[in-house]
Amino acid sequence: MIRTDDFDYYLPEELIAQTPLKDRSQSRLLVLDKNTKTYEDRIFSDILDYLNKDDVLVLNDTKVIPARLYGHKVDTDALIEVLLLKDLGENVWECLAKPQKRVKIGTVISFGDGSLKAECIKLFDMGICHFKLIYDGILVEILDKLGEMPLPPYIHEKLKDKDRYQTVYAKNPGSAAAPTAGLHFTNELLEKIKNKGIDIIYVTLHVGLGTFRPVNEDNIENHVMHTEYYEISEESCKKLNDAKAKGKRIIAVGTTSTRTLESNYKEGVGFTPKCENTSIFIYPGYKFKSIDALITNFHLPKSTLIMLVSALAGREFILDSYKHAVDEKYRFFSFGDAMFIK
Repeated sequence: MIRTDDFDYYLPEELIAQTPLKDRSQSRLLVLDKNTKTYEDRIFSDILDYLNKDDVLVLNDTKVIPARLYGHKVDTDALIEVLLLKDLGENVWECLAKPQKRVKIGTVISFGDGSLKAECIKLFDMGICHFKLIYDGILVEILDKLGEMPLPPYIHEKLKDKDRYQTVYAKNPGSAAAPTAGLHFTNELLEKIKNKGIDIIYVTLHVGLGTFRPVNEDNIENHVMHTEYYEISEESCKKLNDAKAKGKRIIAVGTTSTRTLESNYKEGVGFTPKCENTSIFIYPGYKFKSIDALITNFHLPKSTLIMLVSALAGREFILDSYKHAVDEKYRFFSFGDAMFIK
């Protein structure tokens, strides 16, 4: 049995980054060698020193939508917060509603000037509801006007520039949270990476409830991952399969890119173009099939994400590295510093 408590660590609250740095690429970078079990302290722009010509860098180009909405029940005027998590098609969205006890099937919530309404059509546990959205016009434009960026609950500062919770290459709207490992890249740094002969490949995974849901099981094998939607294009698959065939190093940027690649890759088949949901849960004992290295942020204690990086580099080594990061006062979580596990 692998216990959730085995992935706990001490983190002083003051190390949780509340605001992004002025220059994205000046975050600190802890470089981990998973083979020699050694690490070194660098700056994120130094990532160039660790990327080799012919490496392949895989980025998640999802775009965060202003998915947090505050509205009123049309019958009682009670205040309800709704977080859009996943587009289920035909204007039905999976959402988190707070407080859920005030929401019943048939409840209608009006947002802002009433240009957006949501009718509850299904109720589930842990605050999850399905809402039918009612509006005229283009939803993305309405959300831009009425919605807020869905910053994680551990960030208490107001975000002055909402683009800072997007990667510079964000393209496909649909996420309820940013793929935060990508927040460290600037356009200038990406240009330098390309000029070094490194191929940049894009995949899309819309980050959903898995980011918000803690592991409540004592035995991690009993934890059920929420599904998230991903896409890999034919062009990306062709480049990835070519990289595999030539023995090139595939470096995932973020746990979302990692989960996309590991979900898609099949031994003897390779990568195939797909648009589908994944609920892959990666924890120690898992054998990676598609990636060789990972650029990532520092993750919450006892989260599925610290379990994923522990599967790649070893639990004890990861926890030792995290202790070093705490001792050296690295900044943690979404707006925090980065790791490169090579």
